[in-house]
Amino acid sequence: MVQFKGLRLSGFKSFVEPTELAIEHGITGIVGPNGCGKSNLVEALRWAMGETSAKRMRCGRYCPALT
Repeated sequence: MVQFKGLRLSGFKSFVEPTELAIEHGITGIVGPNGCGKSNLVEALRWAMGETSAKRMRCGRYCPALT
């Protein structure tokens, strides 16, 4: 079983400055207004778990982080 303790984000449109998110026991969801970066958090976790499909990462045909 994979268990994340935290996530460090940098270079996303919504997280230009490096941002660290602690993932504590019992977290069940990420909520916030439109455009605040919820999808960026999910994509960062997917990438960390090995996702390589640009289509699934909303990158279109080319995504520099996946090459």
